[in-house]
Amino acid sequence: MAETVEFRSNGNVASGYLAKPPSGSGPGVLVIQEWWGLDSGIKTMADRLAAAGFMALAPDLYHGALAGHDEMDKAAQLMQSLPPDRAGRDMSGAVDFLAGHSAVTSDGIGVVGFCMGGMLAFIIAANRPDKVKAVVPFYGFPQGPMEPDWSKLTASISGHMAEHDDYFSPAAARALEAKLRGMGKDVTLKVHPGTGHAFMAPHNALGTLNAALGEKIWPDVMSFLKETLR
Repeated sequence: MAETVEFRSNGNVASGYLAKPPSGSGPGVLVIQEWWGLDSGIKTMADRLAAAGFMALAPDLYHGALAGHDEMDKAAQLMQSLPPDRAGRDMSGAVDFLAGHSAVTSDGIGVVGFCMGGMLAFIIAANRPDKVKAVVPFYGFPQGPMEPDWSKLTASISGHMAEHDDYFSPAAARALEAKLRGMGKDVTLKVHPGTGHAFMAPHNALGTLNAALGEKIWPDVMSFLKETLR
């Protein structure tokens, strides 16, 4: 069961897609969108999380704007014009919405993000260490000036990166993993051999979908979230 919900975002109002588990309650998980927007692929991921027992909320960071899967230029423009401060407020508001929801059973909140959403998942974890306890980023992470203050990060991170990725290179992923581990953070960023960027995306917009790998990874993702979000 899913519905569109509204929540407070630092004095303003944001919205998102809330998918509920069959039992009606479960641990809370944010699902952060790719550069296309709150599209069918992200809603599918939220539905899959709900089917596995989670309360899954995908905030609409573009506030209604959406790029088609054949509109890469528009998607890039939407991503580049996304106000970072507004995205941060909306994600934080979504964290608070889940944390305060009567059907959310976990003390901590998880975050699953894809591409741009993978990068943003790291950022909201660093900005909200009081609530975000588990992060699963797919093929995305902050680099250079986009990196947050890592000293505040307390969440456990289990990431999945692509070997052939022009946006987020394996070398940069390994460097970030080493950097964060050196700071005492619980971080694993696995680079999957033979994969391209967006290998989990059900819409296969980039022609890189690896459905077999996705089915292999998914149970591990569910186990990580369930074990971390008690």
